[in-house]
Order: sequence, then structure tokens, then C-alpha cells
Amino acid sequence: MADIKYYDVILKPVITEKSMAAMGEKKYTFLVHTDATRSQVKEAVEKMFAGTKVKSVNTMNCEGKKKRRGMVYGRTAKTKKAIVQLTADSKDIEIFEGL
Repeated sequence: MADIKYYDVILKPVITEKSMAAMGEKKYTFLVHTDATRSQVKEAVEKMFAGTKVKSVNTMNCEGKKKRRGMVYGRTAKTKKAIVQLTADSKDIEIFEGL
């Protein structure tokens, strides 16, 4: 397994209708490094966003889609998503404010 630093774990936030609706329950969705574990995601969120306390982390592996260009078949890259649940007394994540 690769040596992943906390600042390499979170790649970008996922902005969809479903993820925006879950923000009311203090659930935030991120695309994360494919080799990252739940504990690494928890550590990364708590270090990158001051004042946050993570209650739980759910992860899901998303396979790449099949794509075709002419007669050649291929796949897009695999991704991994993490849904981070914050505690009730935790601060909100500021990159999602104003959306």
C-alpha cells in the first residue's frame, strides 16, 4: 500500500443534489484516493478543516465505465467516494457554505 499523506487523501468534494440534501444532516461527500482507508479519511478531514469532529465514514468503490471509440473498448478510471458524518457539536465545513 502506498504511503499517503493526509493532504493527498481528499481529492475534491462531490456536488450533487443528493449530497447537498445530506448536508442538512452534517454528511459531506468527497472523492478520495483509491487506496485511502476510513481512518485515513477521518484523519484528513479533521486536519484539513479545523474544528470538525468526524462521527463516521462510509466509503464506496466505483468501477470505471465502459467506453468505446470505434472498435476499441476501454474503461474510465476507478474512483472512490467517502461520505463523512460529523458530530452534532462539530463545526460545518466551510467549502460547502454558500452553495
